[in-house]
Amino acid sequence: MRPTVPAPLMGPTEWLLLIVLSVLWGGSFLFAKIAVTHVPPLVVVWLRVCIAAAILLALLPAFGVRLPRDGRFWREVAVMGMLNNVAPFALIFWGQQEIGASLAGILNATTPFFTVLLAHALTRDERITGAKLAGLLIGLAGVVAMIGPDALASLGGSGLGTTLAQLAIVGAAFSYGCANIFGRRFRDRPPMALACGQLSMSALILTPIILIFQAPWSLPMPPAEAIAAIIALAVASTALAYVIFFRILAKAGATNVALVTFLVPASAILLGALVLGERLAPMQMLGLAGILCGLAAIDGRVWRWTGLR
Repeated sequence: MRPTVPAPLMGPTEWLLLIVLSVLWGGSFLFAKIAVTHVPPLVVVWLRVCIAAAILLALLPAFGVRLPRDGRFWREVAVMGMLNNVAPFALIFWGQQEIGASLAGILNATTPFFTVLLAHALTRDERITGAKLAGLLIGLAGVVAMIGPDALASLGGSGLGTTLAQLAIVGAAFSYGCANIFGRRFRDRPPMALACGQLSMSALILTPIILIFQAPWSLPMPPAEAIAAIIALAVASTALAYVIFFRILAKAGATNVALVTFLVPASAILLGALVLGERLAPMQMLGLAGILCGLAAIDGRVWRWTGLR
């Protein structure tokens, strides 16, 4: 039996960054829904990673960060790009052509389950516990309650296309889980270099595919709202978000960074209340409480304080 070591805890800085990340990624479902209405999903993915990579490449000198030149780094960020960008982005954008953003958010919230199971099988310091599993179930129940059980009404779908779209979102969640585990090897690398390297390799992987099969020059010019949505996806939900993602992953581990998918729906709904003046229903408040309780259980600090673990 492999020896275990203590799992990393989330400090105040990591919790704050996780909340910021949830806000950045919470907007991505809305931006994606707007973009794929006018632009093919794979082209949206390509534009998202190309623009984000270009932004980070331009900013590296200002932050005094250099990209590593060793071949191992570039091979590993290529794998990370496939797991964390190319595959899940394509699956989510394709799936959102058939299902709504709310159901997509719930299905995407299965990411922590995949991450916890993979971490238990493949790591020594992020093993599954009863408390952690209970926290996952409470958190997922909170996501469903906050978005509304009605969003699950179409689960299973009335046709093959809807079912495949739902499976695509779950596939994206599994890919994110794999990326969370694979990304643990980058703990000693600068987060900005990792984000830039990952996105650059994603762009290189996608470019020949797009040029051969999509012929983007032949597509009609999308409307202004689609262009704005793609830019927002690239700048906020990708370039900035992945710098924060790698920072949390390095400090708090794969299981903790995966918790952002519980917070994404909560952030979207709270932003609607704060910015647009939308009222929070009692069920949404109950769902938020469930998410917070689930996060606390997964973090494990409360169990240690009470001596129950």
